[in-house]
Amino acid sequence: MKIINRKFNREYREIEAIEAGLVLTGAEVKSVRAGRLNLDDAFVRILGSEAYLINAQIPVYEFARSAGYDPKRTRKLLLHKKELLRMRTKMASAGLTLAPKNCYNKGPLIKLEVALVKGRKDIEKRKLEKARDIKIQEKREAKEYMQVKNG
Repeated sequence: MKIINRKFNREYREIEAIEAGLVLTGAEVKSVRAGRLNLDDAFVRILGSEAYLINAQIPVYEFARSAGYDPKRTRKLLLHKKELLRMRTKMASAGLTLAPKNCYNKGPLIKLEVALVKGRKDIEKRKLEKARDIKIQEKREAKEYMQVKNG
């Protein structure tokens, strides 16, 4: 199981990545293992001496009680104090932020890859999309050329 933040590469430029544990309830674990986690609008904040995943959506597990369940609740991230301190100092000095990159399971544990990122401007996003479109077009033309040549 691997859940990817689809907006990550378009919105941010990655500087450094770190692996963090995720504090979940039992029903949330089952829902995440079923692949039902949405990281698209999620972000990470360091409050006090702890990191939190905010605005990540985990839909209710269909076989669990759903009374009083909030799918977008704030979830605590498990990081070492040294890692938190290092991330906090880099964020303060360079104007960087933390964003969730992807979520996966490592044995019985569920891990979240968090990256130290710098936001992209609209011009950079358009250049990135244009370069990707050109690459796709070149592959398509090469494939057509090989079919004509062999066929």
